[in-house]
Amino acid sequence: MDSPVGALLLAGTERGLVRVAYADQGQESALARLATEISPRILRTPARLDAAARQLDEYFTRRRVRFELPLDLRLVLGFRREVLTRLPDIAYGGTASYRRVAAAAGRPRAARAVGTACAGNPLPIVLPCHRVVHSDGSLGNYLGGAETKRALLTLEATR
Repeated sequence: MDSPVGALLLAGTERGLVRVAYADQGQESALARLATEISPRILRTPARLDAAARQLDEYFTRRRVRFELPLDLRLVLGFRREVLTRLPDIAYGGTASYRRVAAAAGRPRAARAVGTACAGNPLPIVLPCHRVVHSDGSLGNYLGGAETKRALLTLEATR
């Protein structure tokens, strides 16, 4: 789907949305990973993704602050999954430090591991890793690029 931050690849399974990938992340490699880790049968079935596309569109037009979609988190395990499932708790328009997210996930000294989990987030925007920043307020890295992170935070701040 087209979005204000570029083309997004959406992929879903019978369980729910499994992948959102930015164009510069290598959407072909994202599809290859899905083929390897979930199923070699990848079908173009946009109707399955209608709800996800609609909710993302609502997000980008400032009509949605929280996603209500079934998610398939099988691409993420262990502590990384714990981190990613905590991200929707960060308020729309707000931010949380890597350290604060680590504490919420039960490992207060694992701020670097939170960064690793965010860098491997298969569902950016939906699981809002763009809201995680350094303790000093600086943005830090983002899997969609620094400009995309800044754009998402600006979008949310101007609601």
